[in-house]
Amino acid sequence: MILSPTASVLSLASAPPADIDTELLIFPIFEEDGADDVNGLEAATAGHLRRALSTGELRGRPYEVFLTQVSGWKASRIALVGAGRRDEFGTERLRRVATVAALAARARRITRIAWLIRGDIPAVAAVQASAEGLGLAAFSIDRYKSADKAGPPAEEILVVVRTPVDRALEAALERGRVLADSCNIARELCNEPSNVLTPRELASRATAIVAGTDLNVDVLDEAEIERLKMGLLLGVGRGSVEPPRVIVLTHTPRGAAASHAATHHVLGLVGKGITFDTGGISIKPAEGMERMKSDMTGGAAVIGAMRAISLLNAPMKVIGVVPAAENMPGGRAIKPGDVLTGASGKTVEVINTDAEGRLILGDGLWYARELGATHLIDVATLTGACVVALGKVASGLFGQPDGWVNVIRRASLAAGDRAWPLPLYDEYAEQLKSEIADMMNSGGRPAGACTAAMFLKEFAGGLPWAHLDIAGTAWAEEAKPWQPKGPTGVAVRTLAELAFTSADWE
Repeated sequence: MILSPTASVLSLASAPPADIDTELLIFPIFEEDGADDVNGLEAATAGHLRRALSTGELRGRPYEVFLTQVSGWKASRIALVGAGRRDEFGTERLRRVATVAALAARARRITRIAWLIRGDIPAVAAVQASAEGLGLAAFSIDRYKSADKAGPPAEEILVVVRTPVDRALEAALERGRVLADSCNIARELCNEPSNVLTPRELASRATAIVAGTDLNVDVLDEAEIERLKMGLLLGVGRGSVEPPRVIVLTHTPRGAAASHAATHHVLGLVGKGITFDTGGISIKPAEGMERMKSDMTGGAAVIGAMRAISLLNAPMKVIGVVPAAENMPGGRAIKPGDVLTGASGKTVEVINTDAEGRLILGDGLWYARELGATHLIDVATLTGACVVALGKVASGLFGQPDGWVNVIRRASLAAGDRAWPLPLYDEYAEQLKSEIADMMNSGGRPAGACTAAMFLKEFAGGLPWAHLDIAGTAWAEEAKPWQPKGPTGVAVRTLAELAFTSADWE
């Protein structure tokens, strides 16, 4: 069973660059920056660095990589990674530059690397962002190739700081490592083919993934789903021979975290777990349908985030709910015009069977409320309309009230997952009115992302609730220096960050 990529051994040190014993010492270099603060660098490179800077071979522009030999240092070689302007260097840029550094080492099959932190970011934040970025380079999309695979990730990674190593820095390193590993686990799940990752297998993987944590795991089978009258989830799963599942992961803070927990807050995370989406009777075009194996990215994000939340012992109770199903056009599949009844009692006229994600999330949101959630956020690859609106750069963010939306936006920015607020005007609900049921599951093409969010709002029960539409950000169609083509792990860090922000909720 594949659970996660091979994790590197990550450690901290505070030492002069010349004394770092490694195969490759890497550090960021800024535009118009000679790295004069790195003692002995000019002499160690025998003038190669100065020549590269003077000729323009190395300009410090974001993500360019320059390697050279060094002499008199314990490191065999050094690499400099462009970080852009120093005054624009924040944690997001640092995280990406660190990933570029580790990917460059991986491409050269270098197994022992050291990363020297430079710049003006506070040490704790810099160590965490560095650990995240370095760890994210461990993922590879080529799991099923028998040859021509990417080199293995570095076995040993040393993060070098300029201040004495203390407990705060060690904690930041561990936090970054856990978040990177959890993101990579979510990416592994998203990359699995649907003939392997069925709803039942997703539940099995989730159980195995969190086995080393204190999370409580409960998996609802089709009989229990039927008993709970989750008619929306059952309807979506009806066309497949693979039965649906509901994965429930619960974190209860322990020790000191429990004594400081805001006990009246219970965070509910709900992730869409469609392990393959044909569109059902309203079938999708064949071109690009293979990508629909990743329609469970929201569910993977919740699983990865819940792992991190438990390992980092977030100071509040968190409930993760992942309704999982296949959307297939079998003989028992739901049809346009059918009416389904959710566990909440709401009835839905099915207009388009390809608008299935909102159906299973409706029952998922209801169940999170039943389990005691006081604040909700759902995550889903929900609409192509959101991709049209925001492209591949940002996730769509909807919700109520504005204060709760702002909390989530701040968490997303801190985590490096960009989210942009979109409106939920009452008029959008008009597009969902049905003549024969409480509402329709599709409001048509106009404002498609907004009407989908309005549908989900009906299942939030008036609680603080938000919806992240990650349809555009879940999968990188083109490789970037810091992000190979494939699943991105979006929303894992945002959801984990959210579990530590309860002081900002009031």
